Amino acid sequence: MIRAGRRDLVRTLADLAAQQGVRLHTYLTANRHLVDGFPAPISSAGSRTRLYDGEQVDAFLRGQPIPPLPTEDHDQDLLDRRECADLLGLSPLSWSKYKSHPLLTEHQVTVGGVEHWPRAIVNQYQARRTTKTQAPSGRPTRSGDQVPRDQLLPLTAPLLDAAPTITAARVTEELGVHRDTAQDALLRLRAERIAHLMLSDPSLTPDQSAAALGYPAGQVRRATVRAQAVLRAHRAAPYLADVAQAVHQAGWTATAAAPDVQYPADDLVVAALVLDGTSAPAPALVWDERYGWRTATSRRHPLTKGAVPPPPGDGIRYLAQGTTPPPDALTAALTA
Repeated sequence: MIRAGRRDLVRTLADLAAQQGVRLHTYLTANRHLVDGFPAPISSAGSRTRLYDGEQVDAFLRGQPIPPLPTEDHDQDLLDRRECADLLGLSPLSWSKYKSHPLLTEHQVTVGGVEHWPRAIVNQYQARRTTKTQAPSGRPTRSGDQVPRDQLLPLTAPLLDAAPTITAARVTEELGVHRDTAQDALLRLRAERIAHLMLSDPSLTPDQSAAALGYPAGQVRRATVRAQAVLRAHRAAPYLADVAQAVHQAGWTATAAAPDVQYPADDLVVAALVLDGTSAPAPALVWDERYGWRTATSRRHPLTKGAVPPPPGDGIRYLAQGTTPPPDALTAALTA
């Protein structure tokens, strides 16, 4: 846990690597945080993200005695999800359902990329909870209801944080969703996290990133492929934003919002830009990283199923040259 008043001293492994002037991958490979005498993490045992107390780390690096941390519990101690679950007598996997209570969401803080809650707030929530009749299973009322689509990833993410090797079957058991839905959520989350780690350290391969995150090779073959697509989408984002701005300036969209990328196949990046302006020359535009831009005949469903692009004709036109033509060339092609 983060003891009261020590939040500003928290450091991540990335912070420790930067402090010693090396890349995170180099730091982890050398196991510099595992040498004899190095301060123990302040994060709970089994946490995916390790956090350290900066005062203790500084003392160790200077060769000085490591100062002890406070041992007496305080209302302002910050507890991570495992510690909160333990305080409430729950399993860590169950905490994701309880933490959505307004009292807990209001006081949640993120430190070092990890969600925490003040001890006093967790105790206050526990006091309220014990005054209510519990569902027979010990879970919150309506826990068996189907999870809304917009809540699927936020609810699955903590489960993956707690158990990097979690299976789709376990997610189905915890959230009550179809196994295919659970599998897709795990695929998306793992791919995004692998890609994020590769962005922070370009020397890492997808397999190395997956291993660093604790994902077994047998579970992430698709995720490592998709992670590379996520990286390409990240690089394409500024270009797609420029196109959205140009199309908006032409009066063909109500806003200049950049299109969201999608992955109809794990190794493919596409994006759809709905043209909702009254004088728009087509219902929508679709960008395919293989073929560039084309028009679409439907605003509601601009993307075709699968990864096969539609042939030209019947409202489908392939525009400009190359996969990333300048925005002004694209708008000129649309009006030609």
